[in-house]
Order: sequence, then C-alpha cells, then structure tokens
Amino acid sequence: MYYFTMLEEVLLTSKPKDKIEKFYKFYKLFLDNKLIFDDNYKALSLKEPSYSSFLEIIKPTALPPIKNFKTIEGKKYLVHTILHIEYSAIDLALDAALRFHNLPLKYYQDWLEVAEDEIRHFLMLEELLTELGGTYGDFPVHKNLFEAMEQTPDFLRRMAAVPRYLEANGLDQNPKIMEKLNSNKDEFNVRFIEVLKVILEEEVSHVKKGDFWFKYECERLNLEPESTYLEIIEEVFPGSTSRKMDLNFIARKEAGFSCNELKKLSKKEDCN
Repeated sequence: MYYFTMLEEVLLTSKPKDKIEKFYKFYKLFLDNKLIFDDNYKALSLKEPSYSSFLEIIKPTALPPIKNFKTIEGKKYLVHTILHIEYSAIDLALDAALRFHNLPLKYYQDWLEVAEDEIRHFLMLEELLTELGGTYGDFPVHKNLFEAMEQTPDFLRRMAAVPRYLEANGLDQNPKIMEKLNSNKDEFNVRFIEVLKVILEEEVSHVKKGDFWFKYECERLNLEPESTYLEIIEEVFPGSTSRKMDLNFIARKEAGFSCNELKKLSKKEDCN
C-alpha cells in the first residue's frame, strides 16, 4: 500500500466521521511501517475544501460577530466556529504530510501527529456542540484556512504561513476566549475552558514543529529565517507585518519565535 495515494483519499474525504475512520486506518499502517513512499506521486491541485459538499461557505465578512457567551445560541456559534477551525486544521495537517516529498521521515511523523491532535480537538468540541443540541453545519463557515493552503503550494511558504502564522495566531486568541468564558462562568463554560486549555497546549507543539521545519528549509536554501519569515507572511497576508499584533509572548517563545521577531510583530521595545 502506498503512503501518498492512501493519504490523498483521507484528505479528499468530506464527512468528518468517514475522514476520521480512514485516517486511523491509514495511521496504524504508517506506525506499523506497512506503507511505501512512492516518489512518483504528484500531489493533486485542490479546487474546493473537502467540507464544501456539506457546509455553507460564505465570506468571512458576512459571518456574524462572536459576542454572546451566555445564551445557548451564542455558545453554539462560538463552539461551531472553533470546531470548524479544527476541522480545517485536520486538512491542513494532512495536506502538509501529503504535498511535500523527499523529506526526512520525521517530517511525515510530525504532521501526522498534528493531524491526530486536530482530530482529537475536533471530537472534543463536537461533543460540546452536541451537548448544546447543535451539529457541525448549523452555521455558515469561511474557507480562510483552505485559501492559505492554496496560496502556499511550496514547502517554505507553507511552513511560514500555516503553523508559524495562522496557528501561532491561535496561540494569541485562545487565552482571550478563555478569559471571556471565565467572566461568564457556568458549568458548560468551565468544561469548554478545559477543552481550550488542551488545545492551547498542543497547538504550541504544532507551531514548534512548523518552526523547526521552516528553519530546516531556510538552512537548506541558505536563507536568513527572520527576514524570510516576515517577507513571506507579508506576501501571503498583506498588512500582517505593519499592524500591531497582540501576542501571547510566552507561548510563542516556547514555540520557537525569537525575541526580535516578537518585537517586530508586536511593535514593542521588549519581548516580555
């Protein structure tokens, strides 16, 4: 059985239950060293996200703001929003493990570990949504993460833009959501916060993996990492380097960001 062909089938699978079942079958074969890496495989060009068949996709600007954490409907919408990010992140991890060839085995191990984490995050959030009487698909969604994947078909840009930018932004936003939930504390929000704590801790390791492989590729290409990173994220996300970012310094340092990078992104004079 061929690694890339089998993983492609997992990535293209639309419905969460089917995708997750296929992933675990694939992942067991991978861990048991029963898959063959076919270097002749050519990664397909994705035109639509895997979830386009069952979710209503709209522009991010058309989505309502997340603001009410007290009502059932407000809780549903918040959980659904994060749930969709995690489902999109499953595909991002799978695509990273599929699209780039001739890398050390550790690279593929890393991104399949990330995919497994994202699946677990998705299932924890889905359980919370079910408890509220909701299901995935109750609200429209955006495809920002898919579009970032489309814009980064090359390895260096992908490692910079996805784990080191998009996932790193999650490290900044997660504690803010927990703070708001904590200010509206009830039994459900307490459990929700516990799930978000797990996600935050594990997302640090995802960003750290991206940091390692981004710097690996910079070294291979003889590029200076910090200036290369800023250049790439400005190309992929225009305006990202000029705005003042409110960063989670502790989590980002743990994930591999330098003090100099944090100062440039936050427009602060120190990185404490």
